[in-house]
Parts: sequence; structure tokens; C-alpha cells
Amino acid sequence: MKQLISSTRKKSVEKERTAMLRLEMDYELATLFEAMKEKNEDKKSNCKLRLEKIRQELLRLKAL
Repeated sequence: MKQLISSTRKKSVEKERTAMLRLEMDYELATLFEAMKEKNEDKKSNCKLRLEKIRQELLRLKAL
């Protein structure tokens, strides 16, 4: 019984984290688009790094 409750909680937390990561990804993509329009290379590279970290975490959570 304890394992079932623990498993359910873990899935719920993972689902919430996945949703937050997708929101962060949307924000970073919008920021990257702005940086591309502004031709701001520093901002572009920072966005790409953050997007890569988000992608790795989503893959870890098997949400992609």
C-alpha cells in the first residue's frame, strides 16, 4: 500500500515538473526569438544553453 501511494505521489510530482519545464521552454524559445531579431549573440547563446538543460531534464523525465 505504501509503495502505491509513493508511486502515485512521484508521478504527480513528475507531471507537475514536466508542465513547469514546458512553460520554461516556451519562455526561453520566445526569448531566443527576440534575441535572434535583435541579433544579440550573447542572449542567443544563453537561451540555447538553458533550452539544452530543459531538454535534458525532459528526456530524463521521459516527457519528450
